[in-house]
Amino acid sequence: MALGAKGGRGVLIVLAVNRDGAQPIGRQLVEAVRCAIRDGRLAPGTRLPASRVLAREWRVGRNTVMAMTEQLVAEGFLATRPGAGTFVAAAPPAECPPPPSPLAATAPATLPALSRQGQWLAALPPPGQEVPLPFVPDLPALDAFPFHEWNRLAAQAWRVITPAMLAHPDPAGWQPLRAAIAAQISAARGFACTEEQVVVTSGASQALDLIARLLLDPGATVWIEDPGYVGARHIFAAGGARLVPVPVDDEGLDVAAGSRLAPSPRLIFVTPSRQYPLGVTMSPARRQQLLALAERCGAWIVEDDYDWEFRYAGTPLPALAALQPDGLVLHLGTYAKALLPGMRLGYLVLPRRLGRVFARAKGMLERHPPLVEQLTLHGFMTSGRFGAHLRRMRRLYATRQEATLAALRAALGPRAGIAPAETGMHLLLRLGEALPDRTVAAEAGRRGVVVRPLSPYYLGEQPSQGLLAGFAASPPERVELAARRLATAIDAVTTSPGA
Repeated sequence: MALGAKGGRGVLIVLAVNRDGAQPIGRQLVEAVRCAIRDGRLAPGTRLPASRVLAREWRVGRNTVMAMTEQLVAEGFLATRPGAGTFVAAAPPAECPPPPSPLAATAPATLPALSRQGQWLAALPPPGQEVPLPFVPDLPALDAFPFHEWNRLAAQAWRVITPAMLAHPDPAGWQPLRAAIAAQISAARGFACTEEQVVVTSGASQALDLIARLLLDPGATVWIEDPGYVGARHIFAAGGARLVPVPVDDEGLDVAAGSRLAPSPRLIFVTPSRQYPLGVTMSPARRQQLLALAERCGAWIVEDDYDWEFRYAGTPLPALAALQPDGLVLHLGTYAKALLPGMRLGYLVLPRRLGRVFARAKGMLERHPPLVEQLTLHGFMTSGRFGAHLRRMRRLYATRQEATLAALRAALGPRAGIAPAETGMHLLLRLGEALPDRTVAAEAGRRGVVVRPLSPYYLGEQPSQGLLAGFAASPPERVELAARRLATAIDAVTTSPGA
């Protein structure tokens, strides 16, 4: 069942172009699209975006895209329909091999009525209630979300829901949405997957909870990035895992350091597309090292594909799962950043042998994700609005990052080191090691500016001091005043007794 026109404005297609290689760019595009069709990442009937959209997306000339299209039409891989656009042919030529991928809070009194896991959870600090002020990290541009289109699709969803759909929901998620997610992942993240491998979740936290329940026994060793995502740390620790903080450098997770600390992990959690919170992308060499280690010791790799949607510079790398399809990598993502944080929908792409057991386990924890939201998201994706929204947000966030970076550099001067972000939705401000970032963040909050301290993301004993400053939700006209207030907060902490 389709919501909106099939294909719509065209599927989002991400290709890496080697501008320094010997092979002409046009030939690279032809071969990449041809093999994406042959290995199933672009399904028959898929509508391609307009040539001007592809030219802008791939940063090539429009004539290059048109020449690619003409050749693939002549070869039988694409077909044009007057007035409708260009589509993947219904019966493309025979298969060919795919191209290689490039590479602590104060605990309350013990509660005897709770289990040990419950007591551990009760000791955690309450979650923050951040409001949309500059510079809230990880908050998308709510002022730019197409609420009118989303509400129209939601109303349409209510009209097509049947009693049978409500009576017998699939705990793995509505089948058409899983198929749409599989198509998106196949086209945009560099590895072919099927709807049978996809489980729709109520966000990343539920996906991690399922992983902890099904893959980890108490005492199992888990590598986590240091610094790293605190939510994953809490979920794995709540399940009784032994956490091993592995340092992160400019190439991502330091596999060699992890091997020295704990040579045989049961599970490795990584954010290779954009490491959270440092923002680095895992290098191709590190990815190969990580996969080799996982194969050697039989470890699962959990790839949180954080912020893959928003890249402003450099060449995008395929997902880590693309280097080992249907192997040891569990690939997870969420729509909280790309769309709305309040829309708690995400996904797990699993090795085929895990799909059924994860669906059964999810059915025990939650009958199914909210059905209306699933149908609405499906309509948003299959109508082409999702791809168009990502492209629009990429341009908007690039503009907002420039404005935020300029305002912070002008206001802070030597108080903090700031580098532009190639991907994502926040900047990292490096403070002097003698300046306590938690105190600075609290002082900034009293001035109406929300930043997150870097040090709590560390589990090791020597955290760096810094601040995470979001730019996606901050209109340019608001950032200059916020930057000046942040500067006064730093000055207040610097001159306070004991600083």
